[in-house]
Amino acid sequence: MRRILTFIVAVCTALTAQSALAYTEHASTESASGPLAYLPSLAGDYFALDSAETGSRYHIFVRLPEGYADNPEANWPTVYLLDGDSTFPMLAPQHLFLHYDESLSEALIVGIAYGGFGEVNRRGFDFRPVLENGEAGGASAFLAMLERELIPTIERKFRSDETRRILVGQSRGGSFALYAAVERPSLFYGYVASNPGRDHPDFLLHGMGRAMPAVRTDGLVIVASGSRDRAYLRGTALEWAQTFATRDDLPWRAQFLDIEGGTHAASLPEVYRRAMLAILPPATDEEE
Repeated sequence: MRRILTFIVAVCTALTAQSALAYTEHASTESASGPLAYLPSLAGDYFALDSAETGSRYHIFVRLPEGYADNPEANWPTVYLLDGDSTFPMLAPQHLFLHYDESLSEALIVGIAYGGFGEVNRRGFDFRPVLENGEAGGASAFLAMLERELIPTIERKFRSDETRRILVGQSRGGSFALYAAVERPSLFYGYVASNPGRDHPDFLLHGMGRAMPAVRTDGLVIVASGSRDRAYLRGTALEWAQTFATRDDLPWRAQFLDIEGGTHAASLPEVYRRAMLAILPPATDEEE
């Protein structure tokens, strides 16, 4: 009897594991016919990523560019959105409208979401190299997740142009974008930090006051600051523009966007508009 029970438990465990795997594949392959199919500016794909680097699950939403199916030979710029729980439904349609109105290149839009704003949301750990109490944060592991797990998955599943990856972060996500720019200056072509948070314990933006990697890329790092952002963040962003962005040892080009009248979070669509037009400038008539 004991051997029979052991066999039954083993079979159930195996079936459960197969069911979980099948569900992940089903979510990925069938998402185009799910609810997002009725929101064409968001439609594309979804899959869950269980990261060995961080030990966390991330919900990955992918918006496919217009013309993706009709251009099977084309590779597309790919925008990775931190805080995808809110930034993906906000900025994926924004990119489409910029394509219509400003001739911005279409792109794959990848939203990296936690699945909620409560305890499941680990942005306060994932985006920080050092926590407020002085302990190590999770930024190094989160960056490894992007580099070793998410980006290879996206570039295996979709026609993504590896030379035109763009990382976009807001607030604490913006501080992580700067962390990634310094620690992996060649991983992305563009890094956008909208009203970024400050690092502990020096209360500076990541990279300020330290030596830069001895590499040179043709990439672009953008820090955007709203004139109505919190005073301490605004002041540090202006200091970045005045003392850091002008350095001649940076591994990429650096640009500061001053968002007149902009606030901390609600001005993100305008930051995205201006940053994307700088990183992916529309072709001129001569270039066409």
